Amino acid sequence: MAPEGDAQDAYPGVGVRAVEFPRWFVCQGCRALARARDKFDDKSGRYIHECVRGKKASAVPVRFVAACRRGHLSDFPWIPFAHMDRIGGTCDRPDLRLDERALGDIAQIFVECTNCSARTPMSRAEGLPYSCTGDRPWLGGRAANEPCDQRLKMLVRTASDAYFAQVVSALRLRDPDPDPLRERVRAKEVWSIVQNVANSADLEQLARLVPVVGSLMVGQSSGAVVAAIKAEREAGDKQAERPLRSVEFERITTAPVEQPGVLPDAGIEFAAYRVPKQRIDLPVGVRSLIVIPELREVRVQVSFSRFDAVGANLQGEFDFDDKKVKPAVLTLPTGNEKWLPAAEIRGEGIFVELDDAAVRDWEQRSVVKERTDRLLRAFAVDPSGEFPGARFYLLHSLSHLLLTAISLECGYAASAIRERIYCGQAEKSGPNMAAVMLSTGTTGSEGTLGGLVEEGRRLRHHLREAWDLGRLCSNDPVCAAHDPSAESSDRRTEGAACHGCLYIAEPSCERFNRFLDRALVVPTIGNDPELAFFRERP
Repeated sequence: MAPEGDAQDAYPGVGVRAVEFPRWFVCQGCRALARARDKFDDKSGRYIHECVRGKKASAVPVRFVAACRRGHLSDFPWIPFAHMDRIGGTCDRPDLRLDERALGDIAQIFVECTNCSARTPMSRAEGLPYSCTGDRPWLGGRAANEPCDQRLKMLVRTASDAYFAQVVSALRLRDPDPDPLRERVRAKEVWSIVQNVANSADLEQLARLVPVVGSLMVGQSSGAVVAAIKAEREAGDKQAERPLRSVEFERITTAPVEQPGVLPDAGIEFAAYRVPKQRIDLPVGVRSLIVIPELREVRVQVSFSRFDAVGANLQGEFDFDDKKVKPAVLTLPTGNEKWLPAAEIRGEGIFVELDDAAVRDWEQRSVVKERTDRLLRAFAVDPSGEFPGARFYLLHSLSHLLLTAISLECGYAASAIRERIYCGQAEKSGPNMAAVMLSTGTTGSEGTLGGLVEEGRRLRHHLREAWDLGRLCSNDPVCAAHDPSAESSDRRTEGAACHGCLYIAEPSCERFNRFLDRALVVPTIGNDPELAFFRERP
């Protein structure tokens, strides 16, 4: 956890440390442009410039910086850029001004040198002739820089393409059959010592030297402890190799049947229960409903990119080797920092699993195959990653419709509910997934109030509401007839989807409102009803 700061102290001695960037500031009075510590005075944490008229004005960070597609970030090359057209290059005493007109047009912003009268418009910065120096100021120090073969690009530091975070999330799942001895071996202070133990002789020697290891031997034979260490080591290796969503899907779908009056233990990290079919009315095509009254989700930022986002695969993981855009690291592999920024979300959720046999039959329909080919052709125009397939379009669109319908009655806003999609088969012997999980939570210790779980028990009612929402869009027939493969289309990853029907708040969506098509879920105007998985109202 980050150290706490004192809100009453303007200059706290503790807190999150930050690097001052960009290093170039511009005076709000005379428009002088220079490195902050070269020309401006630091007065109580603010930079002040005494203009030529004798008046003082504050200096603010300049809004233009330079970056490359590998995530490197540096100060904009102001001095050489201002002298681009000057015969003889940079003058001997550069004195820069940033002249910005009121119109806000980048062609009306000029960098000029008052010493030699050189003047260059910022519109020339769209194609900079300078190579990237590999700066990584967020890591600190020149030692953090690395070689780079990219060209610099101008970047507005507050622009939406300045920073795309890559976040991996996983549910906290305990061992389904906890072994008390394995639990003791798994303890952090013990595992760091015994993880490389190979036989009883090694264990007995450690037990004589380290008291915490000796405590493992109380009431246990050395052979049993060694077997527990080997089992924990093999389980760790196996778990690290398996895809995230496949493991979560298996654990959730094998949840015990819900029993009346049985509540999860206080402080438990994860609890899921399958609602018996005799106590819930499930429509055709839906296999089961699993309620999750207690869940904890850990979200970790692993890297970031600039200019272009890097999408995760269907398992919610990132394969950076096949990406055109290379992400930037948050920590140095050889540095002292061995942590990544993360948050733990406590909350609740519902897990809706479709009938895999019904989904496979739906995928084999000729109209669905034709629609899939059309979506694939549109995706191939500007591909980013792998095409997710018709099953993902179905699950993603159903998730958005169901999320909107449930949010109207569960007590949580739609923006507070988050989707998690389980799609496809990532392993040869693994599960063929077709399910969506809707969850809500908070980083606080109180978690949530149970409204989502209780409304989930009325699944058929909410599916009917979702079906009605998807049947007709306020932009129909234009929305329903949208062809992403058409040359005039500006939405290559969506079929029948727009702000009037399927789009939701971006924090709730795993895919930035892409890969959506409600015609694959419900019958829509102008489309063959055979396209819809739920052809009839649930």
